[in-house]
Amino acid sequence: MKKFLTVGLLSFSLIAHVFADGIVTASSFFDSVSSVYASLRTYEANLDIKAGRTTMSGKVSFKRPDLLRIDFTNPSEQVICFNGDRLTIYLPGSSAILNQSVQANSGANMATSQGLSLMKRYYNIAYEKSSAPVPLSEGSSEQVIKLTLSRKNTAEAFRYIKMAILPESKLIRRIEGITPQGESFVFTFSSYATNVQIPDNRFVYDAPSSANNYNNFLFNE
Repeated sequence: MKKFLTVGLLSFSLIAHVFADGIVTASSFFDSVSSVYASLRTYEANLDIKAGRTTMSGKVSFKRPDLLRIDFTNPSEQVICFNGDRLTIYLPGSSAILNQSVQANSGANMATSQGLSLMKRYYNIAYEKSSAPVPLSEGSSEQVIKLTLSRKNTAEAFRYIKMAILPESKLIRRIEGITPQGESFVFTFSSYATNVQIPDNRFVYDAPSSANNYNNFLFNE
């Protein structure tokens, strides 16, 4: 009888071990997403941004290692362009050009391998509920894997970051950053085109000469 119980317990232990080995931790899944973005030469996607009551829409273009451009359709003609060391924002409504020198490793775009690496360094990563795919939004038929990232220290701008990842492609479908004050910034990506040809001059923005320039605007009083 003791021998039977011993064999049974060993079998149960082996089965439990097999199932445990098959579980992908949130950190490992996040690493697999980072690996996908590290392998991308380029991507383009539609982008919707929501901040409070403000909504914006446009098309984002990215080229490795850190070239980024967003051409907005709402607000029309607004542009955000990052050429690796300089961030330029054109605000047509104010006829203003905002320029800012930015470190190449600053993670100017969260949906890149560099941005994801910074998240892994400064945030704890967990599944929102489980590793199983769930609807993107209530009532949606689109399935995603949801992660919640909580900051490790109070120096980070976002207290939490919520991510929705497409299970098959490992591409980011949605990112939501929540500040300590409870403000929410939501970035929704759709209609990805990966590894398409994008020339470098796409990330050289020729702003209207009539616009007013404001340099290093992030540090102005």
